[in-house]
Amino acid sequence: MAEAKKTKTATKSAAKKFHNRVHEKYVNEIIPALTSKYGNVNAVPKLVKIVVNTRLGDVKDNTKSLTAAVEELGLITGQKPMITTAKKSISNFKIREGQKNGAKVTLRNKIMYEFFDKIISVALPRVRDFSGLSRKSFDQFGNYTFGFKEQLVFPEISYEKIEKVRGMDITIVTTAKNKEDSLELLDKLGLPFKKEVK
Repeated sequence: MAEAKKTKTATKSAAKKFHNRVHEKYVNEIIPALTSKYGNVNAVPKLVKIVVNTRLGDVKDNTKSLTAAVEELGLITGQKPMITTAKKSISNFKIREGQKNGAKVTLRNKIMYEFFDKIISVALPRVRDFSGLSRKSFDQFGNYTFGFKEQLVFPEISYEKIEKVRGMDITIVTTAKNKEDSLELLDKLGLPFKKEVK
């Protein structure tokens, strides 16, 4: 009885933070459903952050590309991107250490949930011949990474205005201890995975 009361209180306080369809589903459906499995409310896995990263191989030849990519990433995510630099020199690819080579954004809290919602309800349905995300793209810590081949799947980007078609990688970081728990969480949140072949 005390545990159920505790769950309701934690659920209500979490729901007060902000209104978002995915966050409300997490608070009202997923936490209650998984509390008994994990022992208490605080142990239920949750989203921590979403990192959106775009690599630019042509930046060294065209600085306009960097400006365009940064602007597009900002439009897509609703947050100002950070420019990334090469950590080491790779002579075969003519990359120097410290050279600007991409842009990334780290989303947390409300903006993270809004972006997650945009991925599942807008971007992925616009991917041609989409049949679901791979269940194998988890690392050993339960983080999940997938990519888009072009930025045009996001409604903020207009084909007439883009400088070049670019892809991006998206990493979803959770508090899950392993890939099985992370898969369960992301599946319940609505990320469309490929059906398991039995």
